[in-house]
Amino acid sequence: MTQWTHKYGFSLETMPETVAVAKGGSQFTIGIPDESSHTENRVAIVPHSVRPLVQQGHRVLVQAGAGTMSHYDDHEYSEAGAEISPTRQEVFKSDIVLKVAPPTIDEIELLHPDQCLISPLQLPTLSETYVERLLRHRVTAVAMEYLQAADGSYPLVRTMSEIAGITAIQTAAELLCKSDVGRGVLLGGVSGVPPAKVVILGAGVVGEFAIRTALSLGATVRVFDDNVYKLMRLQQIIGRRLHTSTINPVYLQYQLLSADVVIGAVHSATGRSSVLVPEEMVMKMKEGSVIIDVSIDQGGIFETSEVTTLDKPTFIKHGVIHYCVPNIASKVSRTASAAISNILTPLLIKAGAYGGIEALLRDHAGFRHGVYTYKGHLTNEYLSRRFGHKYTAIDLILPSQM
Repeated sequence: MTQWTHKYGFSLETMPETVAVAKGGSQFTIGIPDESSHTENRVAIVPHSVRPLVQQGHRVLVQAGAGTMSHYDDHEYSEAGAEISPTRQEVFKSDIVLKVAPPTIDEIELLHPDQCLISPLQLPTLSETYVERLLRHRVTAVAMEYLQAADGSYPLVRTMSEIAGITAIQTAAELLCKSDVGRGVLLGGVSGVPPAKVVILGAGVVGEFAIRTALSLGATVRVFDDNVYKLMRLQQIIGRRLHTSTINPVYLQYQLLSADVVIGAVHSATGRSSVLVPEEMVMKMKEGSVIIDVSIDQGGIFETSEVTTLDKPTFIKHGVIHYCVPNIASKVSRTASAAISNILTPLLIKAGAYGGIEALLRDHAGFRHGVYTYKGHLTNEYLSRRFGHKYTAIDLILPSQM
């Protein structure tokens, strides 16, 4: 502190600067580990979200290098108030662990009872062993993609879907241009040469942003969905007449025969997506055409789909290029990380204000909707049926333990 004397005789001194910390509520440690998968480039919390959490009294523990693939360095996190940990083990001791990829079996072994894990579920890669280990460790596991807003929408799915819709068309354009495996076709065509034909299955958010991007690049678009009201909504928000149809197998096959790109963009609110395109339809598509199955994180809607990764994103089956990366948004990791952080941070702040995760589960139905294991109980009905484990509704457990 510095002291100085006023000309009239009294003395003043400077006071140390303080950071406002919220009083009341609950404080906890939030752990951000470095993603062990080399194909996952995103991070759950970005530096600009650390500061409000620290100001609320929470401790944010970031594993060294966790933000590197999203171009956020440790210094940025440290300046925002986070602590940098050199080890994964220390981060996994946190009260709440945030990941943008499901934890590995080895990482689950680092978890402890009464801990909260928030990460994606990714149904296609989910194993019975994974679920059993979570149950054994008695953690509260929350699936990011099933977090609900007050209006019943899925915020993380929405924002990742916007990114996925745009990225899917950009990726399809790249694959079409590859003359070695693709058709050597420019998506938008040029004067005297017709544009590529894009078929989009699903009139939700992925479909909407895929349509916007494809149309802006000059492609022709066909849209299929079994919900007529979604198709009507698309016509209205896109602002132009679209070629739309309900999912009729005969007409769908007719359109697939001449398609250059097919985007699978159907989201299931309960579990696995239904297969809409059987293998025999894929066999009839043009050689070098492209399938982008954005629905692969819920099992995929093409019978020929298989999960791929960003380091090896494609495979060819029946002459058709398949791109089936579950974390397609990771391709634009910095944008995607900021979007995820913007959704998770307000929830964590609410948890602190409410008095902890337990209180948030009781008072926030949208957060509760994402829980699939709770202190040794399996609370997701789909997983219960899939793996033959006993199902217990989360609403029935919480009142008895609070």
